[in-house]
Amino acid sequence: MQIKINDVLRAYIEPLTESEYQALERSILTEGCRDALVLWEDVLVDGHNRYQICQQHGIPFKVTENTSFRSMEDVKLWMIDNNLGRRSISDYQRGVLALRKKEIMTARALELAAEAAAEDARIAPEDGDAPKKPAAMPLASREDIARAARLSSATIGQIEKIQKTATPELVEAVRAGTISINAAATVASLPEEVQLAAVAGGKKELQKAAKEVRDLRAASRPAKEPKEGKAAPEVDYSDMPTDVRELRAENMALREKNAALLEEITVLQRRISELVSA
Repeated sequence: MQIKINDVLRAYIEPLTESEYQALERSILTEGCRDALVLWEDVLVDGHNRYQICQQHGIPFKVTENTSFRSMEDVKLWMIDNNLGRRSISDYQRGVLALRKKEIMTARALELAAEAAAEDARIAPEDGDAPKKPAAMPLASREDIARAARLSSATIGQIEKIQKTATPELVEAVRAGTISINAAATVASLPEEVQLAAVAGGKKELQKAAKEVRDLRAASRPAKEPKEGKAAPEVDYSDMPTDVRELRAENMALREKNAALLEEITVLQRRISELVSA
């Protein structure tokens, strides 16, 4: 059988890192290709890396055809569920796969609802019959997606933000583990130029950028009013050494300057976007 490679399916799941690919290659060279490749008719669905290694080194392999697939969406859903069941994928990859599953299932549910509505309009219901209720939409909420990915709903929200506003370079940093999902979602709120500069600076610069955004947000929050009957504690700075007071004042001034610069960058970035799209 001539196995066909579909570029969309090959790129649908996150690729192995270089070290993971080398480990798989060593395993196949030592023990052979133990797991069968999965096909949809003659199209390779699962086992692209194993197939490449076996072809390169002339190692025999087995194939099995999944006859349950009816469409490309069925194939993608199978690939998603198959990879969500693996322990080796990262939390970010798990979240991305769950969000992809939501997109497919939502589109499928909308199609079925539209077909049902068209059928109801074509065939008038008998008197007394209650109209059919549309089926519940699968993975409709962030909590549903989080359960499918075995992550918290907050993490899913952060991954959604990364997908929407992060630059490709920042996304790659998350995939590589250079920055956490939480920190990446924070950095993703910055203009593209700032994101690129932070990624170029490496892990420390990314952490610094995330901290600056968090500090800025904390400073912009209104102070909590003291509970009734309790006066807010007053801090007496008069007894502090002069150098400490000066450092505190300098720190506050730098924070205010940083906030002003970030606001200016955001305004300039918005203007650039308007000019480009004009």
